[in-house]
Amino acid sequence: MKGNSMRANVLIIEDEPAIAELVAVHLKHAGMHPISAPDAAAATSLIAEVLPDAIVLDWMLPGMSGMQFMRELKAGDRTRVVPVVMLTARAAEQHKVDGLEAGADDYVTKPFLPKELVARIRALLRRHAPQLTDDVVTVGGLTLNPTTCRVFVKEKGVDAPVQLGPTEFRLLHFLMTHPERVHSRAQILDRVWGDHVFIEERTIDVHVKRLRAALKLVEYDGIIETVRGCGYRLTALSVPRRLEDAA
Repeated sequence: MKGNSMRANVLIIEDEPAIAELVAVHLKHAGMHPISAPDAAAATSLIAEVLPDAIVLDWMLPGMSGMQFMRELKAGDRTRVVPVVMLTARAAEQHKVDGLEAGADDYVTKPFLPKELVARIRALLRRHAPQLTDDVVTVGGLTLNPTTCRVFVKEKGVDAPVQLGPTEFRLLHFLMTHPERVHSRAQILDRVWGDHVFIEERTIDVHVKRLRAALKLVEYDGIIETVRGCGYRLTALSVPRRLEDAA
């Protein structure tokens, strides 16, 4: 098996260098890719280049406040889906309510435990982008392990491996973490390749074909359905009958 799981890009918007570095070190240790910005203007430039998977946003920023910037993020078509953890010294209950009502997905008060912040970011990613976590995922009898980069089917108590290239691995990981949903080519392109990668949407068809060819060796190619005029869906309804009987 050749491939690797995707690392979550987490944008830290914090004007205190020591705090930004503390958060970045713990995110790196947790297997994520931290990016830092000292204010909203710098963050806007970074977001224009690459859309982050999650944002840690300080309330008190120079220039535009974190609260104002979050409202802008949640109003933008491209950025509204990015989960935001508000980081602030304001611990009053009303401040938390204000932050959450403005669009924050979570709220952490200073001083904070870095491990708790990382745990909260992980929880947000599990809800918003489960393909960016290291959780083992199974659909039917097909199992994908992001940590070991292995895909296999259990047959009579033995793991039958599926050999995939890196792109097909990421594509399968995304589809398996969003089962039974129909994804357009544009959506798959954004979530698997990134929203600033410029390739033809039809290129996705090529990778789906390669993925199906690899899965066919374990009689699992039918798990990925083409939904005419819409895109692709991974469904457990097409699990091979012999595997269902074995289960």
